Amino acid sequence: MHTNYIMVAIAALAVIPVFLWAYLMITEQIATHTSRKTAGVLRPWFWILPAVSLLIIFLVYPVINTIVLSFMDARSEHFVGLRNYKYIFSDSGMLVVLRNNLLWLVFFTAACLVLGLLIAVLSDRVKYESVAKTCIFLPMAISFVAAGVIWRFMYEFRPAGTPQIGTVNAILTAIFPNFEPKAWLFNRSTNNAALIVVGIWMWTGFAMVILSAGLKGISEDILEAARIDGASEIAIFFRIILPLMMPTITVVATTLIINVLKVFDIVYVMTNGNLGTEVIANRMYKEMFNFRNYGRASAIATLLLVAIIPVMIMNLKRFNTEESNG
Repeated sequence: MHTNYIMVAIAALAVIPVFLWAYLMITEQIATHTSRKTAGVLRPWFWILPAVSLLIIFLVYPVINTIVLSFMDARSEHFVGLRNYKYIFSDSGMLVVLRNNLLWLVFFTAACLVLGLLIAVLSDRVKYESVAKTCIFLPMAISFVAAGVIWRFMYEFRPAGTPQIGTVNAILTAIFPNFEPKAWLFNRSTNNAALIVVGIWMWTGFAMVILSAGLKGISEDILEAARIDGASEIAIFFRIILPLMMPTITVVATTLIINVLKVFDIVYVMTNGNLGTEVIANRMYKEMFNFRNYGRASAIATLLLVAIIPVMIMNLKRFNTEESNG
């Protein structure tokens, strides 16, 4: 069986370049046997046709097919209209899922932006800036699965009076002797916050790096002029630095929003969505692979796509505005 897969892979690696070479030779021959004006029109389309075809096959078609399946039943055999969408916005379990994603959207995005901007501004004023930024950015080098495993150990719980092997409980019980150890991932009042903290720990470094680049793009002459005029550092931050960095902050915010709407790995590894921690992507996975309800899974995927589209459009409009102003 493995030998067959290897042979198929080798054949694909050999055939695809030959096919592309033959395609380009044929299309070039067609273009050269037409008038110069016609060749100028055809040649660009001949060159981009393979890429457009792959885009349609692997991106456009799956999106359209998913939207169609979202109006079908669990086995994708019968049309059920908006029943799957009604389920999303009326089922009590799905409402918890939407609430959790809203919590992630608000607290994760806000915390990453605030901490990233704060660290960028403070590290810019110290000699060991590169070391500080490296330490903060380091979690981004870890996969989400690995981060989930690491933090599961850190949140580990043992009953009071026994040695705490979880880092969080061990530190808190060492600092506060009367602290009652908590099962952070099993307590419904803390588990969502505990998961969001992991996301913040990973993504703050990304926000810091981008915001730090934007901060360094601000002219020192402007800041020095403000200091000479007697402006305090707080006034300089809120009246000069923050307004000038708004385009960069917008880029970081939209990137964080898009990523947090798709959050899956951390929740899947740490709780698998149990005890009220499910998010949209996690529920979509369960509907698809656990419950085999392709209609609901497609409806949830479509909802996720619809939620992301406005953020992408806003980003594109902002880029177009910047290009026109530039």
